[in-house]
Amino acid sequence: MPGHRFKIGIVGLQPGRSWAARAHIPALRALSETFEIVGVANTSKASGEAAAAAYGLPRAFADVAELIASPEVDIVTVTVKVPPHFEIVKAAIEAGKHVYCEWPLGNGLAEAEEMAALARTRGILGVVGTQARVAPEIEYLKHLVADGFVGEVLSTTLVARGGAALGAATIPDKKTYGYLLDRANGANLLTIPVGHTLAALRDVLGGSRKSPRSWRPGGPRHLLSIPARLCQLPRRTR
Repeated sequence: MPGHRFKIGIVGLQPGRSWAARAHIPALRALSETFEIVGVANTSKASGEAAAAAYGLPRAFADVAELIASPEVDIVTVTVKVPPHFEIVKAAIEAGKHVYCEWPLGNGLAEAEEMAALARTRGILGVVGTQARVAPEIEYLKHLVADGFVGEVLSTTLVARGGAALGAATIPDKKTYGYLLDRANGANLLTIPVGHTLAALRDVLGGSRKSPRSWRPGGPRHLLSIPARLCQLPRRTR
């Protein structure tokens, strides 16, 4: 809409270290003709006020509910840890707000499917942010494949290694990253970095909803091979 600026309310802004601080605010300010950040909501009013002051934002809401209910907010940006995604996103959709949520959308497939279905029912635009999909390298690879530079892609193998926090079973800071060690929180090597990577891989190679058994000669045969060790969750110890 020409001349219209979408007003953004950010849920979860920690100066200097959060995704909102490191990625969302710089990007939104670079697109200031289209987006305007109107405020932030954190776990406490004091935390929100400190974050708003640090980034020169006009308002700190008392809590997430106040941000979602505000007529000033068009889009709710959810940049907190995974466990509260479902509650926040669902409340925003029910309030008629559009939503941008960091990946993973929910803690498991069932939560994600429920939120997606609710957004479709309410006519709400829901966007899930994944890393790498619009990175120049990924865009270049996508064009090479689409233009036939590498020929027909029959299969691909993805080899990767997790970082220190998600791949080596250690965390640099318990207060910040301790929740990663609890499998019930839905934040681990498979749900976070593998999800981001598969989103980019799907963009490059294209996707097929057909199972291998239903493929026919001459049809798309993009097979993904992931080393089994990546799919093995650590066993619980007594």
